[in-house]
Amino acid sequence: MQRQWAFLFAAWMLALGATLGALFIGEIMGQAPCDLCWHQRAFMFPLAIILGIAALRNDFEVRNYALPLSFTGGLIAGFHSLLYAGVLPRAIEPCGVGPSCSSAAMTILGGVPIPYLSASAFIAITVLLIGTITWRPR
Repeated sequence: MQRQWAFLFAAWMLALGATLGALFIGEIMGQAPCDLCWHQRAFMFPLAIILGIAALRNDFEVRNYALPLSFTGGLIAGFHSLLYAGVLPRAIEPCGVGPSCSSAAMTILGGVPIPYLSASAFIAITVLLIGTITWRPR
């Protein structure tokens, strides 16, 4: 149970960090999010709240509703990352209005693309939540 809680706490910290990072980029740095970033935020922001409450209450059943959020957000972030990397054709244009997904403004921390950070956060949260399911005390 201690290890399950550690996984849940780590997932919460990642979701909270990603949420605060998105708010910092948008509100402090003044960088407007593209359409795909808005969709990712719609899945990450609730995770920061529900995982925090679950960690405080030792509620490991949170995975039943947190996993669909993290998995779906991860799919959107993965799609966004493939667009950013140029793997998907430019004919697919989800960011018609607002900032471009391929501009230099989509990087932070010395050149790390924001879509990659988002995808990494969603993948890590998903893995940690799966860890609360599969790990059984001896």
